[in-house]
Amino acid sequence: MGEELDRRGRILKAAFEEFAAKGYKGATIKSIAGVAGLQSPALIYWYFPDKEALFDEVLESRAPVLQAVTDLTPMMSLPPEEVLTRLGQAYLAFDKSNTRVMQLVLGEALRRPDVAEKFIRGGPGRVLEFLKTYIEHQVELGRLRPHDVRSSARAFIGMLIPQVIGKVLFPALQTDGLTDAEHLEATINIFLDGLRPEHQEGAMKAE
Repeated sequence: MGEELDRRGRILKAAFEEFAAKGYKGATIKSIAGVAGLQSPALIYWYFPDKEALFDEVLESRAPVLQAVTDLTPMMSLPPEEVLTRLGQAYLAFDKSNTRVMQLVLGEALRRPDVAEKFIRGGPGRVLEFLKTYIEHQVELGRLRPHDVRSSARAFIGMLIPQVIGKVLFPALQTDGLTDAEHLEATINIFLDGLRPEHQEGAMKAE
């Protein structure tokens, strides 16, 4: 079992390197097998039915924000400050390899719009759906005031995007030195200040 997991991990790592360097079309099962150190390309099909399935899993395994919403049930009753912090940290957790994933998606999307659609539906789309459900539950609990949760979920993610884009495509946006932690703290405060019930606002001002 351990050997199979190790081999599967090697395949995913090799596939990422090949897709990032050559694109979806340029990378082949044979070249991926070579980079992974497999004796036969056929071994890849033991784990993945085809190249597209392998490509999809490479993208998902490299997206930290998806891992943050893998087990949603325990998060539903946690306070907004905790859940939004967790999601925000995952959204902003872009290191060099994550940046290469985004560049890969953007590059492939120009040639294959279905790639962008699939990535958005499986990644940001899944997070958006969770956020809508979560925020609606927080309204029911009385922690947030009633409002259109479709808009607030979009707004929260939208407030994080400039920081992500600065890392991925436009480093000049980060010349002011704003850190991820600073941006996330300010984003959550601004977001929740606009959604707290009036009795909570009064209590906070009294303090």
